[in-house]
Amino acid sequence: MGYLKEFKEFAAKGNVVDLAVGLVIGAAFGKIVTSFVSDVLMPPIGVLVGGVNFTDFKFTVLAATETAEAVTINYGNFIQTVFDFLIIAFAIFWVVKVMNKMKKEEVAAPAAPPAPSNEEVLLGEIRDLLKKK
Repeated sequence: MGYLKEFKEFAAKGNVVDLAVGLVIGAAFGKIVTSFVSDVLMPPIGVLVGGVNFTDFKFTVLAATETAEAVTINYGNFIQTVFDFLIIAFAIFWVVKVMNKMKKEEVAAPAAPPAPSNEEVLLGEIRDLLKKK
């Protein structure tokens, strides 16, 4: 029973919830980037290189027979996935860079000087009284 209680404490921590939210948002962001690359970015690139659709690039290892489909290495899909990765990595790089810059600005703000201690206040008053005499 101790393991169940320990797991509940672990799962209830804020970091675990933050990680879960980040994972879900990251998965959705990955789908958006995949769609952007395959539906928006790659068609014009394909036109620029002669009307090529990168997902059609494949190497046939074993030709199709009447009973089996062809065995292929789909390196065009790999190229597409590399583009997806590069765009996601670039976007995450900029998000982290902006977050780090905001943290540096928070740290760079000087803290207010601490209030003088009672001893310092009393010494200041004594100094002021001595100056008046």
